[in-house]
Amino acid sequence: MTVPHDVLALDARGLHRRFHLGTETVHALRGVDLSVRNGEFVAVMGPSGSGKSTLLHLLGLLDQPDEGTILLAGTATGGLDDDALTDLRRRRLGFVFQTFELVPNLTARENILLPADIHGEGAAARPRLQALAQQLGIADRLDHRPDQLSGGQRQRVAIARALINDPVLVLADEPTGNLDSHTGQEVLDLLRRGVDEHGWTVVTVTHDVRAAMTADRVVFLTDGSVSGEVVVEGTDVAAFVDRFLTP
Repeated sequence: MTVPHDVLALDARGLHRRFHLGTETVHALRGVDLSVRNGEFVAVMGPSGSGKSTLLHLLGLLDQPDEGTILLAGTATGGLDDDALTDLRRRRLGFVFQTFELVPNLTARENILLPADIHGEGAAARPRLQALAQQLGIADRLDHRPDQLSGGQRQRVAIARALINDPVLVLADEPTGNLDSHTGQEVLDLLRRGVDEHGWTVVTVTHDVRAAMTADRVVFLTDGSVSGEVVVEGTDVAAFVDRFLTP
């Protein structure tokens, strides 16, 4: 989806999210700001309990903040009903999961096209499928089911599915978490090339230092707040990770 260059792919401001557990209130996010330019690769890192998953759910419009605003390509998401949020997710967001979330009895081709088919747009998406399959190196695996694919191939299929509707933003939740180090690096390199060569916009939540080193920028969360960020190029990312994530 084409977005004017002067419009941010994502602009989240002052995000607060509280969860009520009996008599206790957990303040999971405390005024988080996050802006992402078109064609940027951002990694969000933080220790367990820092609010990473909560932030990802808010950015993916799977939950709503108690306070704050989220704009996707200039479109305000606050106050939208469930149908409008579902439509916005379908048209402007792509999701990549640690566990791939592929339908086991469908082929790779059918899994990739599933989001488009569900919304009656499968025919329009089929030409895009071929281009994505070539970019991701799975053109010869489209007729295979997930159990006939390696972990890296499954994640490539999941990435193609995330991109099939040409989203403004791809949200990746620990995309290397279920992969060995070599395959995980291949997936990260693939995301990097997609950003550089095809203009993808990616936000990944990760514990993987390699993912941080592959991104353009790393944002660190601690106790529900942004505790720092660093531009990757020319920076000792590992040192920054140690600084922000070591208790």
